[in-house]
Amino acid sequence: MSVAEIKEAIAHLSPEEYCELMVSLRPPFEDDEWDRQMKADAAAGKFDAMNARADANFKAGLCEPLERMFEPEGA
Repeated sequence: MSVAEIKEAIAHLSPEEYCELMVSLRPPFEDDEWDRQMKADAAAGKFDAMNARADANFKAGLCEPLERMFEPEGA
């Protein structure tokens, strides 16, 4: 099968089939040192207090919707 034939076949895939193909062609990302450290810190509970504060702020109505960050000035 030529590259042109492969491209043609890909062009006729459904969106679901295309996504499945793309996932199968990409190797899984391996964690780097930063990822491993973050996972270890999370497992050790180092973010628990920060998460509790964020939850409390949310429940107290102190958070704004993320969409607000993208509104034009003065909107």
